[in-house]
Amino acid sequence: MKVVKFGGSSLANGAQFQKVINIIKADPARKIIITSAPGKRFADDFKVTDLLIKYAKQYLTQKNYQPVVKEIWARYQEIAAYFKITPASLQPLKQQLFDLPKNNYRNSDFLIAAFKAQGEKLSAELLALILQQEKLPARFLDPQNIKFMVTDSANDAQILPQTYHNLYKWHQTDQLLIFPGFYGITKKGDIATFSRGGSDITGAIWARGVQADLYENFTDVNAIYAADPHIVNNPCAIKVMTYRELRELSYAGFSVFHDEALIPAIQGQIPINVKNTNYPELPGTKIVPAKNFLAQNIVTGVASSNHFAALYLHKYLLNKELGFTLKLLQIFYKFKISYEHMPSGIDDLTVIFDKRQFTAAIQQNMCDEIQKVLKPDYLEWIDDYAIIMVVGEGMRNKIGAMRSITAPLAKKKVAIHMINQGASRISIMLGTKKADAPIAVKQIYQQFFN
Repeated sequence: MKVVKFGGSSLANGAQFQKVINIIKADPARKIIITSAPGKRFADDFKVTDLLIKYAKQYLTQKNYQPVVKEIWARYQEIAAYFKITPASLQPLKQQLFDLPKNNYRNSDFLIAAFKAQGEKLSAELLALILQQEKLPARFLDPQNIKFMVTDSANDAQILPQTYHNLYKWHQTDQLLIFPGFYGITKKGDIATFSRGGSDITGAIWARGVQADLYENFTDVNAIYAADPHIVNNPCAIKVMTYRELRELSYAGFSVFHDEALIPAIQGQIPINVKNTNYPELPGTKIVPAKNFLAQNIVTGVASSNHFAALYLHKYLLNKELGFTLKLLQIFYKFKISYEHMPSGIDDLTVIFDKRQFTAAIQQNMCDEIQKVLKPDYLEWIDDYAIIMVVGEGMRNKIGAMRSITAPLAKKKVAIHMINQGASRISIMLGTKKADAPIAVKQIYQQFFN
């Protein structure tokens, strides 16, 4: 059995829905279909999820939401018209969308969650209607009815363990089961969504729950590439990679596949195949367990990200001061800040953060607190910071990999501010200035792939 998830670009309009139907028909093993909300049809278009969030906020602020709800419904009408679905068949779907403001919600967070989840639900219901019209044995499954249970966090839910037991009873089915991605139901009966892009997570949960042979994730790219195509021209497609390679690369900007979605797949040891809805005949990229994996290259991929900042502290005899790091972590906890890495020396350390956590006020107040409590000799906030991740299972036993990475950067006069190699030995992290990050990615890619 295969679990198949289709992204927003795959369900953007009637023509894309037809491609999805063709893919479903092409393989009888594709039994469980996970839908996203319709994505953009063209560059300046809006994703339905964004329109639903606008709908919710206009309702909450008592603004006229009728134009946006009509705009949302027009998207589904357009798809339905492509397949000549009757207005009578569509009426229940329309009623759900227009009646959202009439429902009861625990608070505004759960209201927004319920509104934005409607995009996936309507996609799933509409796809089931179209498949039934095509005389296929399709059935819409409602998360409420099958007890797809999640934690009580309105817009950042996590799956509850009992859900896997609830899903397993569907592991043998002759029907096509159409299920909306992105959301589940709390113990109190509220809709709660995963983080943005969470339909990937739904698909992985189903794959683990039914112990699928394969989880196919259809999107709008041919494969996962060894580098960002915006930085490197025509980078190599990755044919096969491990879960942990993708996790490491996702950390630095690989965004084709939702990195949280790997966790259920890893737990269930379910292989993943990322493919293109527009070119389903292409092999795409397979993501597999590390066991028995034979690396074909030293490096699998290189990625960079600019959403980091660093805090540099210098204090003589820091290594002999008991509790220094503990006090520092307590300050982070006080300001609700998590850190990413903390490379250190004898008298200094650098703390790397995801700077999206900070406002200017939080940054200043946290630094003032560190100065007051820890009294460093020198304290510097470094905002011009980028992270480069070089990842490959082939690096584990390769002598000289570090030199191969850093030598081409030296030739281009790219200064490396930090080097960190994980215990797994499959990734090396470099810290550079933002402007140097694209240069570093190009040079490392050329070193290993050209």
